[in-house]
Amino acid sequence: MFKSLITSLRPKQWTKNVFLIAALVFDRQLTHFNAALRTFYGFILFCLFSGSVYLLNDVMDIEADRKHPIKRLRPIASGKFPKAIAIICATIIIIFSLILSYWLSPEFALIGFMYILINLLYSKWLKHIVIVDVLVIALGFVLRVAAGVSLINVERFSPWLYVVTTLLALYLGFGKRRAELSLMESNAQSHRRVLNGYSIEFLDQLITIVSSTTIISYSLYTFSAPNLPENHTMMLTIPFVLYAILRYLYLIQIKHAGGAPEELILTDRPLQISIVLYSLSVILIFYSETIIHLIN
Repeated sequence: MFKSLITSLRPKQWTKNVFLIAALVFDRQLTHFNAALRTFYGFILFCLFSGSVYLLNDVMDIEADRKHPIKRLRPIASGKFPKAIAIICATIIIIFSLILSYWLSPEFALIGFMYILINLLYSKWLKHIVIVDVLVIALGFVLRVAAGVSLINVERFSPWLYVVTTLLALYLGFGKRRAELSLMESNAQSHRRVLNGYSIEFLDQLITIVSSTTIISYSLYTFSAPNLPENHTMMLTIPFVLYAILRYLYLIQIKHAGGAPEELILTDRPLQISIVLYSLSVILIFYSETIIHLIN
């Protein structure tokens, strides 16, 4: 039963909560102990938020998941984890995590409550509305970034990063819809009703639009945000972002993957390398003085 609970909380998807540390890194507070500790606590709490949402989502989608070749194996859909127990566990986790969140920061608790509420509305209604379904997914990523901002005293965090986060989340969301449509083919609507409003051609157009604007927006951020190094070294990270976006496009269109973006990040080696190189580049650019000081 405990193993089924942990599986239903979907730990692999907690990688999405890494967006919560964006404020810490890009505001150059990664070396500030108190800020890092508060962000760490926030990350753990957001994992509880998202885990409880996944539990309730699996309860609501139990019939549709049973028609999916992969999701039918989930504990709730397969019958290994009773619906009633799942609802009780989700309720306890939500109450517990919101209480701790308020202690950490009332603003953070409010964002967490909004995240849970929006995702419940998504599971019940919004996921059936074409385009709106992916916009809500993108909003979840933006709320993660905002949650990270609420935990520290932000001094240099650029609003450009909210724009980039939104576009990147839309890119991943439309890519996921394309992969689902491709996987399910004629049975797509029986699993996810909203897929009846999409087509491969339409999704390819949307993916082209958001991928292009993501690259442009991030590029503009690297030389126009006021908090970046004056020598524009942040522009050196553009190739890593460009490669990651193109690699994901290759995976969803050529390899027909992308149904679970978080799993691609955990399994695709080239994608992992680009993310690691990007992260190292950002750290070297933002924290070079601190690194040199430590070496000396």
